[in-house]
Amino acid sequence: MIEGKRKVEVCFSPALYPEFRNDDAIVVIVDILRATSAIVTAFMNGVNRIIPVATLDEAKSYKQKGYFVAAERDGIVRDFADFGNSPYNFKREIIQGRDIVYSTTNGTNCITMAAHSYRVLIGAYLNLDALVEYIVREDRDLVILCAGWKNKFNIEDSLFAGALSEAILRHAHFGTICDSVHASVDLWNLARHNMMQYIEKAAQRHRLKKNKLDDVIAYCHTLNLTTVIPVLKDNYLTLVNQIPG
Repeated sequence: MIEGKRKVEVCFSPALYPEFRNDDAIVVIVDILRATSAIVTAFMNGVNRIIPVATLDEAKSYKQKGYFVAAERDGIVRDFADFGNSPYNFKREIIQGRDIVYSTTNGTNCITMAAHSYRVLIGAYLNLDALVEYIVREDRDLVILCAGWKNKFNIEDSLFAGALSEAILRHAHFGTICDSVHASVDLWNLARHNMMQYIEKAAQRHRLKKNKLDDVIAYCHTLNLTTVIPVLKDNYLTLVNQIPG
């Protein structure tokens, strides 16, 4: 029973999200390989704002207006874009102080999908402890939305959902009756002591390897490099300490 407690839920796929919709909840978007890891990295390196867009047509339109654009599909940078979505593209000397338009295969669609929520946060291993501290302090229901792969379950996002769920559930005012939470925590506990070995099972790891884009795997599974937390405000991402409340 979780009566009187804040509810924790995990949504393993965007296709399932309508069943988890909660306008009063904090929603954490998770796309470990690579979108949310790249977004957190961009804010670590001084980006001003990120404008997430769901479609390539929207990204092209912004490009025509003079915006700097990061856009990919299936891991491959689009020909009109300035670069793709590797975290290593978001170097301080390139992005500091800029507004960047961002469109990816899975992650950015989830951001816009959850925009109705009380607050939409960007989650990665890179900012895990900061996320936990913020969510516990806000004292709201939590939905962890895994970007997955084209509406399918994936391992890497589900592992992170387990890591975040376990950390949140250590706090007495949070609880769950969500099977997805229990499954993701079990997966996390199975993999946590050798993540790099376990992540070899993930299909996305091998998609990236095929395209010679797998140099970021270890980086995207590095814990707590930063305390920055990107948050959706209106139609753009900024930092939580730059919004009221």
